[in-house]
Amino acid sequence: MSWNGVGDVGTIDGNRPRSAVPRARQRIVALDVLRGFALCGILLANVKPIAHRGGELGTAHLAETTAATVLHLLVDQRFFPIFSLLFGVGFSLLLESAQARARQPRVVLLRRMLALLAVGLLHFLLLWKGDILTVYAVLGLLVLLPSTWLPRRVVAIAAGVLIVLSVALLGGGYTVIPGLFLLGSALTRYGVVRSIGSGPRTTAVSGLVLALAAVPATVIQLRAGTGSAAARIAYPAAGLLTAGAYVCGLLLLLRTRLAGPLTAVLRPLGRMALTNYLTATVLVLAISGVVGDADRWSVGAVVAVAAAVLVVQWGWSVVWLRRCHQGPVEWLWRWVTWWQRPPLRRSGRRGAAADRA
Repeated sequence: MSWNGVGDVGTIDGNRPRSAVPRARQRIVALDVLRGFALCGILLANVKPIAHRGGELGTAHLAETTAATVLHLLVDQRFFPIFSLLFGVGFSLLLESAQARARQPRVVLLRRMLALLAVGLLHFLLLWKGDILTVYAVLGLLVLLPSTWLPRRVVAIAAGVLIVLSVALLGGGYTVIPGLFLLGSALTRYGVVRSIGSGPRTTAVSGLVLALAAVPATVIQLRAGTGSAAARIAYPAAGLLTAGAYVCGLLLLLRTRLAGPLTAVLRPLGRMALTNYLTATVLVLAISGVVGDADRWSVGAVVAVAAAVLVVQWGWSVVWLRRCHQGPVEWLWRWVTWWQRPPLRRSGRRGAAADRA
């Protein structure tokens, strides 16, 4: 079970053919690619905060240059919404899988959130105070798990209300996560996720609308004074709109000749997103310990550190996934989720072919 909760392709328990596998159990490659893409942006945003062992990245941590402003407008608040949406998607995909396999599917989800909470607390206490996993686990327990008893229409309406309230009244940030969780869950329950590879015209129109709407919001964010009422609304609004445009743009690119290279680069990172999220903290802290004086890091240094970490993680992910079904932390997470030890090592060509499907 990967970071998004999507099951393995192939056979179930060794005796059910792939054709009998519920669609919720089959890996959706685009989700892995999107997750890998979001992971790259989140790391870029987190390099400085991790080096400082806390806080959020902002232009205050960088020299006030054009490059810093561009980085701020392209990255900050633009990638964690994608991850939050995907978390809600994965939760509902796992629910579908659990309903087909377990007598008490919500107990499976409960174990999964509690395991994530334990991992997040360890990450928070031992490595970095800016950990997001604890927040995801708590909100998963408080928002996503109860939503499984609600009709999908109610979940969709609640998602819209929570997102609007977060942007209009609460300034975005962590407050937008519950709405994005529910939005991802609603998209899954309405079948939108399963048709993610179809309807390029709809994707293109949606991406264009989101991009055009993001422009004025970004301009207001840039011109409004920090802390002003306009900035408090424009900042999260621009982030959400840009994130949506990023998603649509990447989905369109996956229908072009760039699909192969993008999948080769981003999918391994996405399939081991939890492992890579945790190890990124270790790697950035190690680099900052050697280089030192993170306050003086330029935008170029931040990008270089993020690139170095991603190169290491991509190589590690590719090598590991050639031999194993999933990343080490993902494997442990799945073990606790299902309360049953899953296979880790691949069994020849069959496992590799399944993951390519």
